[in-house]
This record gives sequence, structure tokens and C-alpha cells, in this order.
Amino acid sequence: MTALAIDDVVRNLHDLPSLPDVVMELLSSIDAQDVDISVLAKKVSHDQALMAKTLRLANSPVYGLQVKVTTLSQAITFLGFQATRNLIIAAAVTGCFAEGKCAGFDDKAFWRHSIATAACARVLARRMKFNQDYAFTAGLLHDIGRLVLVTSFPAQYAKAIALRKERDCELLDAEREVLGIDHVAAGIALAGHWNFSDTMRLAIAHHHDPEAPGAGFLATIVHVANAIVHGLDLARDEDDLVPAVSSVAWTALGLNEESYLHAFRETELQFEEISAVLMG
Repeated sequence: MTALAIDDVVRNLHDLPSLPDVVMELLSSIDAQDVDISVLAKKVSHDQALMAKTLRLANSPVYGLQVKVTTLSQAITFLGFQATRNLIIAAAVTGCFAEGKCAGFDDKAFWRHSIATAACARVLARRMKFNQDYAFTAGLLHDIGRLVLVTSFPAQYAKAIALRKERDCELLDAEREVLGIDHVAAGIALAGHWNFSDTMRLAIAHHHDPEAPGAGFLATIVHVANAIVHGLDLARDEDDLVPAVSSVAWTALGLNEESYLHAFRETELQFEEISAVLMG
């Protein structure tokens, strides 16, 4: 099989499922503060399924609201615009890719891992006094390149999964050997195609490589969250490997053992709540 080039991935991006326009708008405006909230609420309300899922998330115990919100405007009032935007993105992205296209790829395990990483990144960000909403979205989307490869090149990706299992090696190495590119490169391509903000793009690009120059602190948080979640085995994937953790990233968070144990417990609780809504 000839190796894929990034151009092959880019050409196939147009065939991927498209997110609702309002979600595309939200993804590209994550760094912007001047979004008209009433316009946003109106646009989302046209998509009943998306609206319902977003409100179920807003009312989950994770957000600790004392009142039940029944409209998007209420959610924005009580949770803030950024948190609500995140919920809409999470509700949309988790439902938009077709399942069962690739032999050996467990769609449910993929989303369990992504949701758990989002929850863990949010927990770590709060402890670091970093933006929890950025951390949640970056954690949720960090492996989105895997879905690009699974959807566009299912036969080749099935071979990469088989090779990883056979050799018990890192997934990135198996992807590069079989496909010629890896899920990080595919994720960066999708981030460009979907107009992700620079903040998000950098986190996706460097979640395996947080020590790279200019990677940014968000990549550090997602890198550590990803490793923790593999360690906690929240994806329930029997072949799961815990990836090597950058000691620089681990130290950069500056948490002691007790803080980490708290973070593990909190991650497990939040993961249960969030996945019940997003995968229910």
C-alpha cells in the first residue's frame, strides 16, 4: 500500500459529516468574546436534538446548578457563554460521525476516552486556574484525527489497529507505519478545515508532544489528562496502553500526589455524569 500524504487527507475532508452551521461558527469563534448570544440561542433552538442534549448536559450534576434550566438563554445566564458554547460543541460532535465503519475500531471506547479526557482536562484546568472551557473542548477533540482516518480510510486504519495489537506498540507508530501519517496530522488538517481557533489547533497538534516550542499550556493539560485517563482505563479498552508522560508536562502542573488522587476521583465522577448524557 502506498503511504498517504496529508493532501490525501485534506481531499477527503469534504466527505466527512458536516457539523451544524451554528456549531462550526462556535468552533471558529472560541477565542472571540463578541458573539451575539441571542442570535446563537435562536440558531441552536432550530435543532431540537442538539438543543435537548445541550440542556441535559447543562442540568447534569457536573455543573452544579441550583435551578433547572429549560432554555439556552437560561443556560447562558447561569453557566456563562463559554461553558454553554462548549456544551453545544460537545453535544454536536459526539453525534455526528457514522459508527462501525472500520474493523477493530471501537467507536464507543473512542468517545468514552475523549469524554473522559475532556472531564479530566477540565478538572486539572480548574486546579491550575486555567480556562476550564478551553480545556474541556481541547480534551474532547484531542484525538479527532483518528475519526478522520477511520472515516476516510477504514481499510488502512483497520490494518494500523491490527498492527498495534500484534506488536503492543504505540498507536502513533502503527499509524505511521501503515498509513504514512498519524492521527495528529489528520487532526491538524481537520482543525484547519473546520476553522478551529489557534488555541484549539495547538492543543490538538501537541497533545503527544507538549515540550515542543510554542505548544502552549493547553497542550500540557491535555497531554497529562490523556495519560491519566488511559491509566484509569475509563475507555474500557482491553488493549489500552498507558502512553509515556512527559515529565516536563507532569512537573509543569505542579500538583502533589494528594491533588492528583483528588483529580482522579473527580474525573471518574464527572466522566460518569457527562458520558451518561453524551452517549445516552
